[in-house]
Amino acid sequence: MTSRGRRRAGARALFRVAALGGLGLGCSDRPAAVSSAGARDSAPRPADSLVATAPGGTEVWFTLARTDTAGGRSCVARSIEIRRGGSLVPVPLLYTLSRPELRDDTTLRARLSDGCQDGDPYLVDLRTGHPVRERR
Repeated sequence: MTSRGRRRAGARALFRVAALGGLGLGCSDRPAAVSSAGARDSAPRPADSLVATAPGGTEVWFTLARTDTAGGRSCVARSIEIRRGGSLVPVPLLYTLSRPELRDDTTLRARLSDGCQDGDPYLVDLRTGHPVRERR
């Protein structure tokens, strides 16, 4: 296999995760079985899941997934995408373990995930997908 083919295979392997119940989120007490390539072998990516709707037909979906491990546990965090009509607006670099919540007609609150724990809350503009850390 060429270097380029190995990189492509590795990139595809990074997106394979176990399909967990509910919205595809969760943690376990045991680490996931990992192949020599560093990714789960037979686990497909969880299906996209609708998690919130806002006025004007705006929908918030979980899309991509990534696995994480911490303290002997493994978990699956999901990225967020905003859908309105035919447009898809990905929220960059924000993976979460918990369901985001609508704050108002134009803003969503989501917690950044790291090490299988919820972290800082971010406010996401539903029009642009731009996340900004919430000030307390």
